[in-house]
Amino acid sequence: MDTPRKVLKRYWGYDDFRGIQRDIIDSLLDGHDTLGLMPTGGGKSICFQVPALMLEGVCIVITPLIALMKDQVAHLRKRGILASAIYSGMSRQEIITVLENAIFGGVKLLYVSPERLASEIFQVKLRHMQVSFITVDEAHCISQWGYDFRPSYLEIAHIREIKPGIPVLALTATATPQVADDIQHQLAFTDGKLFRMSFQRKNLSYVVRTAPDKEAELLHILRSMGGSAIVYVRSRRRTKEIAELLTEEGIPATHYHAGLEPAVKDERQKEWHDDQVRVMVATNAFGMGIDKPDVRLVIHIDCPDSPEAYFQEAGRAGRDDQRSWAVLLYNSSDQRKLHKRVFDTFPEKETIREIYDHLAYFFEIGVGSGRGATFAFDIEKFCRVFRHFPVQAHAALQILDRCGYIHYDTDPDNRSRLFFLLNRFELNQLERLVGNEERVITALLRLYGGLFTDYCYIEESYVAVQAKLTRQEVYETLKELRRRHILDYVPQSSTPLITYTLRREDGCNIVIPPSVYEERRAQYEARINHMLRYATDSTVCRSRQLLDYFGETDSEDCGHCDVCLKKRPVGKDAREQILELLGDGRAHPISELRKLSLTKAKMDEALEWLVQEEKVFIDGGELRKK
Repeated sequence: MDTPRKVLKRYWGYDDFRGIQRDIIDSLLDGHDTLGLMPTGGGKSICFQVPALMLEGVCIVITPLIALMKDQVAHLRKRGILASAIYSGMSRQEIITVLENAIFGGVKLLYVSPERLASEIFQVKLRHMQVSFITVDEAHCISQWGYDFRPSYLEIAHIREIKPGIPVLALTATATPQVADDIQHQLAFTDGKLFRMSFQRKNLSYVVRTAPDKEAELLHILRSMGGSAIVYVRSRRRTKEIAELLTEEGIPATHYHAGLEPAVKDERQKEWHDDQVRVMVATNAFGMGIDKPDVRLVIHIDCPDSPEAYFQEAGRAGRDDQRSWAVLLYNSSDQRKLHKRVFDTFPEKETIREIYDHLAYFFEIGVGSGRGATFAFDIEKFCRVFRHFPVQAHAALQILDRCGYIHYDTDPDNRSRLFFLLNRFELNQLERLVGNEERVITALLRLYGGLFTDYCYIEESYVAVQAKLTRQEVYETLKELRRRHILDYVPQSSTPLITYTLRREDGCNIVIPPSVYEERRAQYEARINHMLRYATDSTVCRSRQLLDYFGETDSEDCGHCDVCLKKRPVGKDAREQILELLGDGRAHPISELRKLSLTKAKMDEALEWLVQEEKVFIDGGELRKK
């Protein structure tokens, strides 16, 4: 019989496991519900992929990251492992095909987005499937005390009812002790095992810079230190502004946020990944599932609202275990902005009740009616008519959703879809294709399967790339093909949907319980206050502050954050030797430092100080005096 180590060697070429990987695998193989707390880059995927290959049946992997899902499936298939995925954008027939393959043994790892768990087709097919175990990635999303709670994750408990006795593996890189306990409760762990890997990143130097002019400081840092970088900002508009500033200043940059076309996202991520541009300026939409190990710098211009978010984003630097830096730019305005987010995220209860009433006026829903009704919701128009701030209106609707009065779907599965009205033979016989029609049809047939049997979700931006046209040209061509009854085309609508899950109440009777409002608000304020303490406390090692937040209270000073470097004396002789070597103004390979009469410890200590104090500049494997 295969052992975990043999499977690891055969498919991945590694001789042995790292950290707590083997402990998690053994726990699963013994049939225990298991929670693994592992930092970014800790090798989470190995923990479920190895046992999935050892056990009979299919491993269900629940993850919200569609891009990561597709990437992992592609990598597994290259290794000869049977893997498939179900996500938005697939036709009903494609989904049925994947699920039936899983039933009949054609799939070992089945990746599923949490939103798909509630669908009737998935639950019906699941009953006929032999499941080895269920993996829940980004498991903190199931906890209402987590920083990134997603209601769709609560459906996982129902999946456990359909498949009783099947063990569950939950994995996360960001969980406080309270969240870890809640994950196990929400997933109905029985005889559960918890394995925790230290979140310490010994190669990552945390730095906080007080910067009245953050843009000037950003330029200064990027010019002082080389290597690939990510710059995080709060708003979509700022991504473009900062990327343009960097480009104008001679630092190649691009930008990324959730509102970009999928093809544009892919193109920009590839440019950055392949080092065609040095800096990615992005919102927090960028990062999960990034496979770029040599990121040397992660810089936050805007202060995140939780240590969890900061730790996750900062941790994208230095995945290759080489020295890297996570820099937070901070000034007095950050405190005011963060406290304002509390009021924006938790409007007054009377405001929430008022918005509930106004919603009913907007849709003309009388008291006692409306249950089950779904409406397209134009939040800008709503706020304009009733004079609400969009941020607060959005937050109020999310709270009403958690209270159970409505379902507020901000990202409905209503992407563009089409279906050929002609069969393949009739399409081939067409003689009157004009303009761009042939190019668009050819692109569709190359990109998508099943277009003649069922509606298929499409992305016009991908079709445009394949057809070498603009997105607008593809859109106009598809409309013309629809007019000519060659295909049926339903364009994308990004309008949110609101469904009344209960009959409409009078606003004054709306109950907003403490578990939804007061307790969650207190948790949110606590996370913000922890983040502000991290930014302003220059007496405690940065790494220790973060580790303490995640429950590691016995950690030691890292020795290389900005706080630690200010505390320790640095050998003057070591610094002078390095500066003398670089005195000719040329770039020198770091390996040349070994020629100096210094111990490795003194050399590392001196070099760390010189970089932090911006006396020297590291670019790739080379060192230069400033």
